Amino acid sequence: MKNILQIGVGALGQQVLRYLLERDGIRITGVADLNPELTGRDIGSFFDKPHTGVTVSRSLEDAIHASDSKPEVAVITTVSSIEKLVPQIREAAEAGLHIVSTCEELIFPWNRHPGAAEKIDSICKEHGVACLGTGVNPGFLMDYLPSVFTSVCQNVDSIYVERVQDASERRVPFQQKIGAGLTHDQFEAKKEDGSLRHVGLPESVDLIAHAMNWPLDDNRETLEPVLAEKEISSGYKKIKKGEPSGVEQVGSGFVGGREVIRLRFRAAVGEERSYDRITVSGTPTITTEIEGGLNGDTATCAITVNAIRSVTKCSPGLKTMLNVPVPAFYSRV
Repeated sequence: MKNILQIGVGALGQQVLRYLLERDGIRITGVADLNPELTGRDIGSFFDKPHTGVTVSRSLEDAIHASDSKPEVAVITTVSSIEKLVPQIREAAEAGLHIVSTCEELIFPWNRHPGAAEKIDSICKEHGVACLGTGVNPGFLMDYLPSVFTSVCQNVDSIYVERVQDASERRVPFQQKIGAGLTHDQFEAKKEDGSLRHVGLPESVDLIAHAMNWPLDDNRETLEPVLAEKEISSGYKKIKKGEPSGVEQVGSGFVGGREVIRLRFRAAVGEERSYDRITVSGTPTITTEIEGGLNGDTATCAITVNAIRSVTKCSPGLKTMLNVPVPAFYSRV
């Protein structure tokens, strides 16, 4: 039985919390969130379930003191920024907790956020705990999984991953994050200030390059709006023809001036077909496609829960999906 403390119960955090509640072999000992409106609320009430006796606390310290059982792992579902995550990791590590987080920039931060990566690694080693960033994307589909496919290759020339999604089926915050329903001016403004983007694509390129031992000359990223070809009403708001319905983002890694990694992420409300496709060009060439694509919310929450067992088996320090035991589904049975 793994004792878990969760930090953050926003939209994604609540879904992770539900998965934790439903999983055999996991006991939730505490939950923390800064939102004062949630303080004291029994976690069962989020899902119309019977009272559990576990209520939301304002801080990690309060959540630990509210329980008779000591937690082993902190599941952190709060921010996308690694810089903002460092204090939360420090607090959890000082409490002796291993950490699993959905922070996108934590997936492989060594190149783009070296200072934060070194700090987290040092903090975790000092306190004898392991820390892992994971999720479906980044953390699995566009980085870890293609890296695994290369295990059966004699040689690899390039890796191309496509993730195309109909965002109508995703949470409203996700639709808003990709710019669906904005005007052109609003889209460009959010693009410029960095608030409109799929976070983690450069980190996915870096993770693949690390797995392949490819020294990248460059790690580039482009971002453009997807424009509605007709009026769309399947999302959280109506989108006029010609207005942004989502985003197309491409991450590219180059070696010797040649593109060896290409990650294409396209998410838009009203997209005709959802799919995930991985192509490893080499000997042999491998192409695999997931029709309908993996549901980002479901898969992210699932891999976060399944990674709990993996992180407890690691040596102390900051880990990536490349150096933890495979986070397969597990339960008590």
